[in-house]
Amino acid sequence: MALRFVGIDPNTGGEGSPTVWVEEESADLVVQGEEADELLRALVRSTEWVAGHKTGIPAHERVIRIPARMVPILREACDAAERAAAGHRDVR
Repeated sequence: MALRFVGIDPNTGGEGSPTVWVEEESADLVVQGEEADELLRALVRSTEWVAGHKTGIPAHERVIRIPARMVPILREACDAAERAAAGHRDVR
């Protein structure tokens, strides 16, 4: 598995910084960020975002908060992932 670094929080203090990569083989986005606090997790758990879709947060998933200042980095990562995906078919 190879990761292509896209960007890091521009306000990083040098440790534990929100970061975005693109996984080369699958073209998936990989995101490191601050885990959401209990209030935000409760909101996510209790809201039916899509009609008929089960609410809650599965044990294998986390709600991650990414600072708004990283929107350009996420946009760049999305563009890179889209280009990578166009180069090969995802067989999952």
